[in-house]
Amino acid sequence: MRCIPWIALAAAVTAGCAGAGAGPEVACPAIGYVTGISLKIPAPAGISRATLEACWRGQCVTRDVVLTPDTTSVASPCTGSPDSACAASAVPTGGLRGFAEVPGLPAEPVRVTVRFDDGKPHTADVTPAYSEPHGSACGKVGPQAQLVAGPDHELRVG
Repeated sequence: MRCIPWIALAAAVTAGCAGAGAGPEVACPAIGYVTGISLKIPAPAGISRATLEACWRGQCVTRDVVLTPDTTSVASPCTGSPDSACAASAVPTGGLRGFAEVPGLPAEPVRVTVRFDDGKPHTADVTPAYSEPHGSACGKVGPQAQLVAGPDHELRVG
């Protein structure tokens, strides 16, 4: 009677090992992923700083958003043989971009208020989402949300 638990354990371990070689092994990058909200400001006239407040389920988190120049990638022309290496350059867009880390950010509706240099509140409702940036085999990360500030600093989901 004492042998039955050990036989069950051995069967479970053997079954786990049998499935290990069934499919191709996936190498997932060991890259950190921060939970939070990004802010893009395509036309930043009069904006040099931003503070973001995210509220859900009766709690709020306030963070300063470090704004940096926004860039886009522009491909360089490929020259030489078809095997030659091509490149891309980061070119400024004239806009600003920032990110606020928001610990505990849920994948459910969140009210976000951003205040720029003038201190006026600009509010939007957003639902952060999980993503699988390295494929489903590597699992979900996040959640994150993206906001874009319009010409009058109004916020929209980006």
